[in-house]
Amino acid sequence: MRQLVIAAIAASAATVTQIAAAADLPVKAPAPVAAPVHNWTGFYVGANIGGGWGNRNVDYSPNDPLMVDFGAPPATSFRTSGVLGGLQLGYNWQFNRNWLLGLEADFDGSGMDGSGANSVVADFGPGGLVPFTQTANEKIKWFGTARMRLGYVPRDNLLAYVTGGFAYGRVEHNGIYVDNGIGTGINLIGPNFSFLCTAASTCFSGSSSDVATGWTVGGGLEYAIWQHWTLKAEYLYVSLEGKSVTETAVSFSPGFTPASFNANYNRTSFNVGRVGVNYRF
Repeated sequence: MRQLVIAAIAASAATVTQIAAAADLPVKAPAPVAAPVHNWTGFYVGANIGGGWGNRNVDYSPNDPLMVDFGAPPATSFRTSGVLGGLQLGYNWQFNRNWLLGLEADFDGSGMDGSGANSVVADFGPGGLVPFTQTANEKIKWFGTARMRLGYVPRDNLLAYVTGGFAYGRVEHNGIYVDNGIGTGINLIGPNFSFLCTAASTCFSGSSSDVATGWTVGGGLEYAIWQHWTLKAEYLYVSLEGKSVTETAVSFSPGFTPASFNANYNRTSFNVGRVGVNYRF
């Protein structure tokens, strides 16, 4: 019995010694939990707001012998600008750690418009000198794009990209040619054509409203603020096809064709700067 007691005491002492030795060992800290990595792959929708601006040139050409003799108005230029905003949707495919490809379509309402005026004095010989003013106006009512995006991801939550593709928009043009004289007006008749102008009245006018097509290029930055939400800042250059608007005599002699000339607007090109927010599904 005494031998059993001694053996039990020895075993207990060995156990206590092992526990004490283990307590003296350094405690290993738990491995840190890795922060979730933002992945840009997926569909997204969002909204944007910003502004647009551009410059426009208009020149004029006669359509008939009477206007060749009378002379079309001189060329003019003006600036367009306004607020714009709308919606966008798209898809990103992040095919490796630093690069992605995407498709994006957007549609923005636009308040961009501008107008320019140019004056000329017509010499009617014995009829005297008559001042005229030509006014040209352009409005961009809305526009949209369908673009590819190539993006570089320097950090998990930051995307820099270039973009380009198809663009379209509703563009309105109008112009008027006004007799600023104070006399009795003028009445010109040529081979098959004529126009009548009362003093201080509109002699010629014309307008158009069309959906123009073209192209766009640009770039931007996008920053992930949460797993599903991003903020973006973007610049686009949009170029839509030009348009010729026929300005026709408001009044003319019976039996004659109204005289006319063309107002030739160059391409509707404008800059877009905007910010926006996206939600990724």
